[in-house]
Amino acid sequence: MPHVQFQSSVVLRPEFKAGADVVACVNAAPQAPRLLDQLRNRIRVLHYSIRTEQAYVDWARRFILHNNKRHPCEMGATEIERFLTHLAVERNVSASTQNQAKAALLFLYREVLGISLPWLTEVITAKISQRLPVVLTEREVRDLLLQLNGTSWLIASVLYGTGARLLECLRLRVKDVEFDRREIVIRCGKGNKDRVTVLPENLMAPLRQQLVTVRALHQLDLKAGLGDVWLPGALAAKYPSAGRAWGWQYIFPSPQRSIDPRGGRERRHHLAEQSVQRMVSLAAKRADISKPCTPHVLRHSFATHLLQAGYDIRTVQELLGHADVSTTQIYTHVMNRGGRGVLSPFDKI
Repeated sequence: MPHVQFQSSVVLRPEFKAGADVVACVNAAPQAPRLLDQLRNRIRVLHYSIRTEQAYVDWARRFILHNNKRHPCEMGATEIERFLTHLAVERNVSASTQNQAKAALLFLYREVLGISLPWLTEVITAKISQRLPVVLTEREVRDLLLQLNGTSWLIASVLYGTGARLLECLRLRVKDVEFDRREIVIRCGKGNKDRVTVLPENLMAPLRQQLVTVRALHQLDLKAGLGDVWLPGALAAKYPSAGRAWGWQYIFPSPQRSIDPRGGRERRHHLAEQSVQRMVSLAAKRADISKPCTPHVLRHSFATHLLQAGYDIRTVQELLGHADVSTTQIYTHVMNRGGRGVLSPFDKI
């Protein structure tokens, strides 16, 4: 995508003479941060996630390019409504994507440009449709897992065995697994909240073996003068050596090291989401599962199978990390309160 940059003009005071004095003044004048850099800085000040930062910056860039690189200060309600209409009508984006674009533009005007736009909150919000989640049967889950092996099998098993989201699973650190208490602590989940979920007994041995492999990889990084992982908040400044400590290492590290987009340091991050999504999709095809199958489907299956086993919905709510029980109630469609629990009049004929 083309690079967007707005240059601030320099106004010379009349008392300056042409020549070296003017050049020195222009060179000494502080350059204001570019608009997208201002947006990034404001997002980081408010401690938004890096995913939110990437999404908001991308939507701001698209909005500017859609309007022939005009500065947002020169635009208003007409341009924003036209852009959102373009997304819905011509790009045919989903309701959630359209609402995300609106939220990004609202943040840009309110938090970065300092422009009060009371009309922007009144711009129509797309209605998100309620859809029932895709759920695998226990047999389909078993067939899916049989088509996986190694680290991919372990990740899929953790997703189904704990109900964690994919990114929550990949972000697990060594210190987050409590073998004695049979618990896994999910840190910085959705809404930046922590929670505790169950550690399946049948996954304890595979997880211990995974930690042995990860520790050997960590030792190699330390010998190479690396081995430092990203730490949340200001922990890296308060505890400079904590990033190399064993407890902070990712349980599912990437096989390659990469450059931290915020700090610029070479680190070993966790596995990429896309690689796990691709492996699960291919495994579903090999297992001849006709349903659309993603790693998140295993979380849906975890909740559904717990309710089928008779566990209380409040317990399932806590394990999933839902803020409201109404979100968890969507999984009750599989119980005998819906279509399967009703005797159709056709069966009486």
